[in-house]
Amino acid sequence: MQVLIRKAKVLDPQSDFHDKVVDVLIDGGIIKNIGTALKAKADTVIEGKGLCVSPGWVDVFADYHEPGYEHKETIASGLACAAKGGFTDVLLAPNTQPALSTKSIIQYVTGKAAGNIVHLHPIGAASQNIEGKDLAEMLDMRENGALAFSDGWKPVQHANLFLKALEYVKAFHGTIIQIPIDMALASGGMMNEGIVSTALGMAGIPSLAETIMVYRDIELLRYTGSKLHFTGVSVAGSVELIRKAKAEGLAVTCSVTPYHLALTDVYLTGYDSKYKVAPPLRSEEDRQALIEGLRDGTIDCIATHHRPQEWDAKTKEFEYASDGIAVQEIAFNILWQALKGQITIERMVECLTIMPRDIFGMEVKEIKKGKKASLTIFTASGHHTLEAADVVSASSNNPFIGQKLNGKVLGIYNDNKLHLNK
Repeated sequence: MQVLIRKAKVLDPQSDFHDKVVDVLIDGGIIKNIGTALKAKADTVIEGKGLCVSPGWVDVFADYHEPGYEHKETIASGLACAAKGGFTDVLLAPNTQPALSTKSIIQYVTGKAAGNIVHLHPIGAASQNIEGKDLAEMLDMRENGALAFSDGWKPVQHANLFLKALEYVKAFHGTIIQIPIDMALASGGMMNEGIVSTALGMAGIPSLAETIMVYRDIELLRYTGSKLHFTGVSVAGSVELIRKAKAEGLAVTCSVTPYHLALTDVYLTGYDSKYKVAPPLRSEEDRQALIEGLRDGTIDCIATHHRPQEWDAKTKEFEYASDGIAVQEIAFNILWQALKGQITIERMVECLTIMPRDIFGMEVKEIKKGKKASLTIFTASGHHTLEAADVVSASSNNPFIGQKLNGKVLGIYNDNKLHLNK
């Protein structure tokens, strides 16, 4: 199969054609030629106003719920979200039933995803059954496809266990992923603690519930000399702690969600549970600190925290509603809407493709002649409205339905397969 991408701006600092508008010809999964006005009898020609092409994007944390919670999302529907959202690679959260804490479950999910245009990379559980008591067999899981290790939505609370996890993965240069939430300090909280929570009369989750975990885990990282990645950082204090740790040379990295960059706690004034997430939406001051952290390199990459929930889980009293937004298929649009004019498109693409591959030791993808093609094709111009009928996730807990969004993902190319959005 030959695919010709015409007049596209290449966004790949590794490429000699970075920031240039060229044609890209792909034949049999390989980039056959790059140049201007290429002539070829391609099976598919992709062109359009403001077209851009980059190495395939990576989502470093998404939840597809299978096995165990297929009524929320399946691996098949989740990967369809990823393809629509421009992601060629996804790191899968371990919070399934049973949890991704043994090699057999790792083999199960990788087997379910085999042959898909999107590559699925399981995150193995750090503790057995994600119970936070004993270490899981992380080496066994790594040898069977686990890319990193975490207890996901149930972050490790016991300092000694987390210390042991950091020491364990150091032997094979592995990475521990942690959502920084002190569950005791967050207990009973429903949203960010601040002016809005006080006005609404809702119990708040203080910034301290996050920063105290970031501080603790950085200290444990310093002690072990291991590798640590925080995902879902949401407050200014966390960004500053991570910035200082990086300046010391510690092997700490972090990611932020699209919705923490786009939304704040004021969206909860209507008690709409679609905006209920963990970590919670924070203040405008925190949002600006996240944007600055992304701009200066303190924040390394993007994690959608795609967390589908069925109708019943969200349509109930706010206190009892489940956390999460099913956001993966429009992550780029949310990001560009929030960041346009503050972050360059080049920096945003770096956070989506180059940095996550470097952090997690993934295969490098380059837009160079003779290289295997793994590409995301998109435009940063124009806008479209997300309609309910367009959603491919099995769940609809998405507050952006009906909203006008900037930019558009046209499709992805990976493993000699092409997916084009309608």
